[in-house]
Amino acid sequence: MSTLTPPSPAAPSPAALPLAGRTAVVTGASSGIGEATAEELARLGARVVLLARRAERLAALADRIGRAGGTALAIAADVTDRAAVRAAADRVAAELGGADLLFNNAGVMLPAPVEELAVDQWQRQIDLNVSGLMNVIGAFTPQLVAAAAERGVADLVNTSSIAAQNIFPTFAVYSATKAYVTHLSRHLRAELGAKHVRVSTIEPGIVGTELQDHVTDRGALDWLAGSKETMEWLVPDDIARTVGFLAALPPRVNLQQVTVMPTGQAS
Repeated sequence: MSTLTPPSPAAPSPAALPLAGRTAVVTGASSGIGEATAEELARLGARVVLLARRAERLAALADRIGRAGGTALAIAADVTDRAAVRAAADRVAAELGGADLLFNNAGVMLPAPVEELAVDQWQRQIDLNVSGLMNVIGAFTPQLVAAAAERGVADLVNTSSIAAQNIFPTFAVYSATKAYVTHLSRHLRAELGAKHVRVSTIEPGIVGTELQDHVTDRGALDWLAGSKETMEWLVPDDIARTVGFLAALPPRVNLQQVTVMPTGQAS
């Protein structure tokens, strides 16, 4: 299912917008960081492709972007379904000429003590955070390379986590998937940088999103609740503005890794 929402007549002049003429794909766009980033990139002038499973939420977001003067293409697809992701990439190529900005953001966090043998939760995190990530990279990297050859720059931005660097008990599998994202991004930068594709990793601390709603482990829930009492969490707009900043930098500038922390979070 897809929906193309054109800009309203009141849209700002594209020449005044730093991402005018660019096409951005955002995964995990139906909520949280993905939703906020899609709106921010559209505000900066990019045509935005919204990719997630929940069609109704994508349609509502596309409508909101359109009413604000932007352009959005909503495609309902599960990133763990390789064929669906490739079909989405084909639509982007056919309808919009291909993507030159990819924000790879879909993910899930399901902490649990390893001794509980929560195998289904382990697999779900690996499927989405690792395999889903690779499905999207595989489908859209050719478009990024082609766009960079034509216009001199394209962007691949992956969402990792501070958990990729720090130690959090019961978060072992989630943290390992995010360490994969961070290390993969470093390698991809070495591979794609010479082709003018900038690769960046964003490693947020605690951000208030639906990610916490999926947590069932009592110890992790208590820790999250306690942290919310002692510090002000980041909000999705904080990460969205960071992605917009990265994409609007001059083509010669590539911020390889950006850690975004709540001021009150020590680690």
